[in-house]
Amino acid sequence: MAAHRKSAHRKPKQRPFTGPAARTAATLALAGAATATSATGAGAAPAEPVPTAAQVRAKVDRLYHDAEVATEKYNGAKEKEAAATKAVDTLADEAARRTDRLNTARHTLGSMATAQYRTGALDPAVQLALSSDPDSYLERAAHLDRAGDRQASLLSSIRRQLSGIARVKARADQETEALAARRAELDKHRTAIQSKLADARKLLATLTAAERAAYERSADAAHGGGPATSADRAAVGAHADRAAPRSSVAAPNSRAARAVAFAHGAIGKPYVWGATGPNAFDCSGLTQAAWQAAGVSLPRTTYTQINAGQRVSRSELAPGDLVFFYSGISHVGLYIGGGQMIHAPRPGAPVRIAPISQMPFAGATRVA
Repeated sequence: MAAHRKSAHRKPKQRPFTGPAARTAATLALAGAATATSATGAGAAPAEPVPTAAQVRAKVDRLYHDAEVATEKYNGAKEKEAAATKAVDTLADEAARRTDRLNTARHTLGSMATAQYRTGALDPAVQLALSSDPDSYLERAAHLDRAGDRQASLLSSIRRQLSGIARVKARADQETEALAARRAELDKHRTAIQSKLADARKLLATLTAAERAAYERSADAAHGGGPATSADRAAVGAHADRAAPRSSVAAPNSRAARAVAFAHGAIGKPYVWGATGPNAFDCSGLTQAAWQAAGVSLPRTTYTQINAGQRVSRSELAPGDLVFFYSGISHVGLYIGGGQMIHAPRPGAPVRIAPISQMPFAGATRVA
C-alpha cells in the first residue's frame, strides 16, 4: 500500500519531442528568432555616410570663414564693451566728485546752523531792546542777514547738487545695463568662434596624415603660403622697422611706407583671433597695428575700417591701401603692390604675403 502511494505522487517523466513534433517546434523557434531579428533591425538608424576628404576640406574652409566672420563681430563687440566700461567709470568718478562737493556744502550749512542756534535764542527785537550798544547790535544783525543770504544760497546749491547726482546715477545705471549687454554679446561671439574652431579641428582629425598635409598645402596656396613666406620673413629680419617697404612699387607717402614696413616685420607671426599684436594678429588687428605704427588710428573691425578712408578701385591700388574680401567684408589685408598683400589668413596660418586674387575682392580704402 505504501509503495502504491509513492508511485501515485511521482511526476510523470517528460519525453523529448521526436518525429513530426520535433520538426514543428524547431520551425516555430526559428521563425520567432527571425521575427525578433527583423524587429530589431527595423528600429536601428541607418549609419551616416562617411564624408570624403574633399567634403571635409570644404567644410573646414567654411568653418574657418565663419569663425573669421564671428571674430570681426567679436572685435566690434569688444570695442563697444571697452567704450561702455569707460563711460561707467567716468560717471562713477563724476558721481564721487559731486558727492564730495555736496558733503562739503552740507558741512558748511551745518556749521552755520550751529552758530545761529547758539546766538539766536532771543527774538532780534528783544535783543535790540536789551542791548547796551544798539549800534553794535545793528552791525551784528546786518552780518546775520548776510549770513542768512549765504545760507539760502547754499541750500539752493545743495538742492541743485542733489538733483545733479541723481541724474549722474541714472545715467550710470543705463550705462551699466548697456555694459552688461555688451559683455553678453561678447561672450556669444567668443563661444561661436571657439565652437567653429573646435569643429574644424575635429573634422581635420578625421583625415589621414597624407590628406591633412594635402589640405594644408591647398590652404597655403589659397592664402599665399609656401616657401616664399619663410624667405620673405628671413629677408625682412632685423630691418622690419625701416620705413622703406620691400616692394618694387613705391608707397604714395611716408606714412603708407611705414605701415607696409610694419606689415613686413609681422610676417611669420601667428594668427590669433582677437589679437592686435605685437606677437600675434587677426586680419583687422594686423592692419590696425600697421597703420598705428604710421601714426594713424584705425577702427578695430573690417566693416568699420572699410569706411576709414577714401574708397579706391582695384585698378588704382597703391601700397598701404586696405583691401577687403567677401561680401560680408569679413577679411582685410594691406596691399604692398604687384597684386600682393600682407595679411593674417586664418588659425594655423601665420602672417604672410598673398595675391589679392585668391579671395573674392570686395573693395579697397586709402587711409592716407
